[in-house]
Amino acid sequence: MKVANFETSDGPRQGIGIVTDTGLLDFGRALQAYEAVMGELPQEYASIQEMIEAGTFEPDLFHRVMDFSEAARLAAHLAVPQPYRLLAPIPRPPAIYGLGRNFPAHALEHAGQIPSEPIVFAKAPTSVIGPDEPVVYKRFLTRVDPEAELAVIIGRTGSNIPESEATGFIAGYTIVNDVTARDIQAQDLAQAKPWLRSKGIDTFCPMGPSVLLPDELDEPVELEVGMHVNGELRQRDNTRNLTFKIPYLISWISRFITLYPGDVIATGTPEGMKPVVPGDVMEAYVEKIGVLRNPVVAEKNER
Repeated sequence: MKVANFETSDGPRQGIGIVTDTGLLDFGRALQAYEAVMGELPQEYASIQEMIEAGTFEPDLFHRVMDFSEAARLAAHLAVPQPYRLLAPIPRPPAIYGLGRNFPAHALEHAGQIPSEPIVFAKAPTSVIGPDEPVVYKRFLTRVDPEAELAVIIGRTGSNIPESEATGFIAGYTIVNDVTARDIQAQDLAQAKPWLRSKGIDTFCPMGPSVLLPDELDEPVELEVGMHVNGELRQRDNTRNLTFKIPYLISWISRFITLYPGDVIATGTPEGMKPVVPGDVMEAYVEKIGVLRNPVVAEKNER
């Protein structure tokens, strides 16, 4: 099952939707109906992040509500009417951790060798945007590269997490486009500086379009990951080839940094680094999750 944050023009109103073959089922309204029938205390959530932080973002709840809606023949009544807009699943994560060179082919392409331990960098939480929102190409940049990645959303607090228990800390999976100012990154690498400014520029972390619940996948996760730009295939690989698999990454990061609900770990990108320019359209895709589409636009002149 997949869920998504959405916004409608009537209100405007934000909520959580369950992705169906025909659109979105309004999970908030479905939950209220379910709780009324079950005699439970009402709960209201405006976003996935709010549910995760409340500790209630559980696959079992979504399945119970969906089964109830279908049994009560409420699905059509609870459909989110068009037009609606999908939003970033976690619009302001507590932290975003990116993995550098975690696909062997990309590691060889970028650095000529495969790392012996994870290369972890930070992206600014303020860099997150949602589906179809524009990535802004700042005037001082000369090369910007898109990077399609499977991302893991952390569901509960954990430190020194054993690798064998790591999957229990996963709230879900989504797509991140780890947009990178490659020219700035090259300067920083030459001076042994962190990658934050090249990775964390405003709008440089498109995320979405939905969250795949963790009960849909078993370890090792094997999903196709790729990137199209203007319809041209740029990147393609499978997460089975990740050098450091997801449970190890969660365990390794938590040795040093406590992970919190809503944290996002982007697991690395395939080979195929080529730049984009204003006017291009990027489409990052991950099997079973969908396509994350974002245009590139030039920064507007200052007044």
